[in-house]
Amino acid sequence: MRILVLGAYGLIGGYVCARLLAEDHVVVGVGRDIAAARRRFPTIDWRAADLRTATVDDWAAMLQGVDAVVNCAGALQDSPRDDLKAVHVDGVARLVEACGKAGVTRFVQVSAAGVGPGRATAFNATKEEAEALLRASALDWTILRPGLVLAPAAYGGTALLRGLAAFPLVVPVAYPNSLIQTTSAEDVAIAVQRALAPGARRRISVDLVHAKAVTLADLTTTLRGWLGLPPARVVAVPPALARATALAADALAWLGWRSPMRTASLEQLRAGVPGDADQAQRLLGFAPRSLRAVLDGWPSGVQERWFAKSYFLKPTILITLFCFWLLSGLIGMTAGFEQAVAVLTVTRMGAGLAKAAVIGGGVLDIVLALLLAFRRTTGLALAGMLALTAGYLLAGAVVRPDLWLDPLGPFLKSIPAAVLALAALALLDER
Repeated sequence: MRILVLGAYGLIGGYVCARLLAEDHVVVGVGRDIAAARRRFPTIDWRAADLRTATVDDWAAMLQGVDAVVNCAGALQDSPRDDLKAVHVDGVARLVEACGKAGVTRFVQVSAAGVGPGRATAFNATKEEAEALLRASALDWTILRPGLVLAPAAYGGTALLRGLAAFPLVVPVAYPNSLIQTTSAEDVAIAVQRALAPGARRRISVDLVHAKAVTLADLTTTLRGWLGLPPARVVAVPPALARATALAADALAWLGWRSPMRTASLEQLRAGVPGDADQAQRLLGFAPRSLRAVLDGWPSGVQERWFAKSYFLKPTILITLFCFWLLSGLIGMTAGFEQAVAVLTVTRMGAGLAKAAVIGGGVLDIVLALLLAFRRTTGLALAGMLALTAGYLLAGAVVRPDLWLDPLGPFLKSIPAAVLALAALALLDER
């Protein structure tokens, strides 16, 4: 079969594509930014498209020769980079219409466990609306509702859980008694493959969860043991603190940082992740594996520990660099202005030129700090910090070489800041 997969390079989509390729299907992968995806999956026929903006005609052209569609695309919460209604509802409606025009009848929708009345989040409401839209269509649809999806790779909520599990000394968890039913990305991929098999049941909704629910506290401590880290006490994060953190993460989303700690995630965790464990066996002929069985199939190594331990280190480094460069610029142009000018005029540099150099340097420091704050320009800012630090040190070596031996180390202290920027560059990837 020729199968079009939306969200093909995402956490779930990647495993779905791998499974379909292993079954000798031809996969057309769709995503917004496919340059890196082409390198990761060179055997997939990649197409750039955005559910938010692609028209019915765009989809109809892309669907020529396609036998089935699998929609793994989704978003967690509205932000400048995400529009839940556009992705979950409007985009799916145009895609369904295009399937009718192109003669494609098979459609597999990856939704989420617990979607339905009673959950007052935009994520739930738009996912529920998409499911209703499919049920009302003439397509042979299958809706898959995975629980909390775990995978060997880590992204979003799974990455956050690993970070919490590896937290030093204690394991901080909000709503530790919430009940979670898990599944693995590999089991979701198996479900997709079975839903597309000849003779598979059509027009069904299937929860993909293991029967045994675990508390959020048990889940994180189990992950900690899987990482090979010594036991640590679970500390319940007060709900007020958790909400404040989530609101801060919501604000950062408007700068392009899509943290899994936003209010939508917090509400999902508070309400738990429930599902009917019998449905997968009854409707698809297999049962998702337990948390223990899943983790036993993924032996962890040093790379998993590095990732988990550096999860909260990454934002700490970025915040430190932001404060360092912003304050350096502000102090240099205010309280430390005369002292900075004096450092340059000692070399017989004219006062006017020295003042211009100090002001220019301060402005550059502030600009780099502001560029760092916006996710889209963070990489550029970090590269700029490295270049500007190198420029400072080279110019300083020419103009004031004696400062290399200064007891306060104004030049030497720039080197650790540059190394910190290098570390941030290495940790910058999100997926």
